[in-house]
Amino acid sequence: MAAVMRIAGEPGTEATDAEVIRLSTLEPELFAEIFDRYYAEIHGYAARRLGPGLADDVAAETFLIAFDRRDQYDVGHPLARPWLYGIASNLLSRHHRAEIRRYKALARVAVHEATDGHADQIEGRVDAESTRGALAAALAAIPAKDRDVLLLVAWAGLSGEEAARALRVPAGTARSRLHRARKKVRAALGGFDPTTVGEDA
Repeated sequence: MAAVMRIAGEPGTEATDAEVIRLSTLEPELFAEIFDRYYAEIHGYAARRLGPGLADDVAAETFLIAFDRRDQYDVGHPLARPWLYGIASNLLSRHHRAEIRRYKALARVAVHEATDGHADQIEGRVDAESTRGALAAALAAIPAKDRDVLLLVAWAGLSGEEAARALRVPAGTARSRLHRARKKVRAALGGFDPTTVGEDA
């Protein structure tokens, strides 16, 4: 396992992402720390949206682009997560058709499994499959810009402000997109919105 980068002169204090990125402009090999901290997370997010095959490419390219642009990083932001998710979102937008195909396929499979399942399936599994299919269908129908904000908040765990920063849009624009997307999800799922599970009311 890679050693965690520490701040010089401050034992036990982990260097912030911003500090690591700043130092990596002088010592490029230090950027590996950012890769170690976030690769699995970015890959997992891309896999949820595109499937594992394309996720490999998106995640690898995200870190190549981040490395190339590290001298442009705003070190006023200690966490690099929104920046990395912004890069990943731009790359994901190139695969819009593949993402929509994936959601439509998930919707079809979930409906098939929910209606043609074995008699011994428990009701909860059927309900979960049905909800997953309806959610996939709703995601396929949401405009890409609204879907990006929704999934950055719901799946990547970014705040609305971080999602706005990731997508380089004003916070108000991100809030509007999130509201529209959630409204469509609730409509598709009969008032239920799994993208808000775990959030404070």
